[in-house]
Amino acid sequence: IDLANQAQRQADNAIEQAQAEEARLRGDGTLTEASDDMSSGYGSGSASQYEVMGGDNLWNISGKDEVYSNPYQWPLIYKANRNQIKDADLIYPGQYFYIPKAKGPERAAAIEHAKNRGAWSIGETEASDLDYLAQ
Repeated sequence: IDLANQAQRQADNAIEQAQAEEARLRGDGTLTEASDDMSSGYGSGSASQYEVMGGDNLWNISGKDEVYSNPYQWPLIYKANRNQIKDADLIYPGQYFYIPKAKGPERAAAIEHAKNRGAWSIGETEASDLDYLAQ
């Protein structure tokens, strides 16, 4: 229960940060309705790029409605951004990730990998992740 409450607080903080960042970008003219329209069609949602916030992980990012609405699709983000992500369990606030379109066979392979990945450890790339990236 304590971990669930902590996760809920982190999620609430991430939502607040994202809303504040969106408001800031809209305020300075970086994000407009036109840029929103241009990003549609990526993933299952509308994001084509995502800025990592404190407390984020690939699982939570891919589960967001504007990304894929499916946390099991996190390997798609990992593979598309492997030049920035050395360990799928370790991402950093301020990184910008490209969100690729989720296509049938690629989506299926990503979900299969996510479901069968096995144990994780921070700081080293798991062998199963290397196998997935090689596909």
